[in-house]
Amino acid sequence: MDAKLTLKLDKNVIDKAKDYASSQKRSLSRLIESYLKSLVDTDKIEDNDEIEISPFVKSLQTGVKIPADFDYKEAYGDYLAEKYK
Repeated sequence: MDAKLTLKLDKNVIDKAKDYASSQKRSLSRLIESYLKSLVDTDKIEDNDEIEISPFVKSLQTGVKIPADFDYKEAYGDYLAEKYK
């Protein structure tokens, strides 16, 4: 069931949002509804501790295991010391 909502926003923000919605071939109302729904759905996901990982992020996976106690600052310092010997 759709309901009406009135918002007061900066005119420049509204104009840019309309342009963006148009470029996505969606109405501004649907764009805002999708955003608000993602906020609400995120709360549900956090409650269940189930976060869906996008296929793009999964594609970045390298399979390298990093130890839990890995100190990246120390490793980077060692790298720089070796590089500029």
